[in-house]
Amino acid sequence: MENAVGRNIHRLRKQQNLTQEELAGLLNVSFQAVSKWENGNSMPDVGMLPHLANVFHCTIDSLLGYPAEHHRIMDYEERYRLDGYYWGSRPSNMCYEVMKLYPPQRPLRLLDVACGEGKDAVFFARNGYSVTAFDAVELALDKARRLAGQARVDINFFQADMLDFRLDTAFDIIYSSGALHYVPQNLRAEMLKNYQEHTTEGGLHALNVFVRKPFVHSPSDEKKGRYKWVSGELFTYYADWKIASCSEAIFDCMSGGVPHQHCMDTLYAVKREGTVQ
Repeated sequence: MENAVGRNIHRLRKQQNLTQEELAGLLNVSFQAVSKWENGNSMPDVGMLPHLANVFHCTIDSLLGYPAEHHRIMDYEERYRLDGYYWGSRPSNMCYEVMKLYPPQRPLRLLDVACGEGKDAVFFARNGYSVTAFDAVELALDKARRLAGQARVDINFFQADMLDFRLDTAFDIIYSSGALHYVPQNLRAEMLKNYQEHTTEGGLHALNVFVRKPFVHSPSDEKKGRYKWVSGELFTYYADWKIASCSEAIFDCMSGGVPHQHCMDTLYAVKREGTVQ
């Protein structure tokens, strides 16, 4: 517990671009106290936790390292209560591209970030990948587990919010489709760095993001908690990786029953041997 709290304080302090001295000043404690927290040599007092959470704009649960309880109600969460699969059961085209680039000729550990109802995770598991997948919405995970059961595949599903959860084990492939627009700009560099650090040498990242275009409008543009990316922004976080493929496309969509369009950037990047994060 102490190490988890210390790591989280260090990570969140860095996200806020605060030095130990600056954080100590905000909390009216010594910088030595902050240093001891981050090194795991001591814990903040219980009464200090609300102040830390306020400074870092996070929950006390996430500060303590507990799995997130999904505090943000997503607008499509209610749709998961309906029969059937809202996003369908057909895998994304990205899945086939991953298979072309990294066929499972040996056991490959794949992480599906914000997996939703699990259609892509199940596809990968059916084709021989060792799959771990998480999502913030337990309703979605219930459906994902049922889909995996029908396909008779084993997948390590767990509930977590990608805004809070960080990796501590390595994967060969990190995959995320249609989810990263929930990550605000100030968290992107730190989150992707964590994913990169926990990717094996020669490993693959397959990611897509919704991109802001003045001539492309969708009903979700006005909804809170969504943050479209700038065109090409995703690629800049992989300047020292080998870019296997990167593209931008505008496509039609009928999610929610209203015809609209999206612009999306898609990246397939390979971690070169000896890459320094």
